[in-house]
Amino acid sequence: MASCLSAVAEQLLRDLQRVYLENGQIPDDLLIALRFVFGACALQALDLVDQRAVTRVTSPSGRLAFQVLGGSGRLYTCYTSCHYCPCHAFSFSVLRRNQSLLCKHVLAAYICQAMGVCQQEQVSDQQMTLILSGRAEPDL
Repeated sequence: MASCLSAVAEQLLRDLQRVYLENGQIPDDLLIALRFVFGACALQALDLVDQRAVTRVTSPSGRLAFQVLGGSGRLYTCYTSCHYCPCHAFSFSVLRRNQSLLCKHVLAAYICQAMGVCQQEQVSDQQMTLILSGRAEPDL
């Protein structure tokens, strides 16, 4: 996680990873902390995790993006390296109003990554270039 994400949020996600890897579940105190730090989008992100809606897309050159299937059926390409998602909630709540740290799509990517439950998709470098440029989506 890049250092521009709040230190509290980073520690919370590290704790989630440690506890989940030890116990195979997220205890109530961490769920409450997620809700406190990330607000309402925490519950929505956990729902996306439960639905297995997050896919980690990689290419042979090492490029990485996350594809998150939103509740509306739209596929969002999220970038955890810069905490960015092209969804309207990210534009409005995170960038414009500075009310949230992340949208539910990026948070779901972080949670899936911490828990080690991301779907995996390997694409060619050419396909990744199209994905990153917004001109193509992988067949998920």
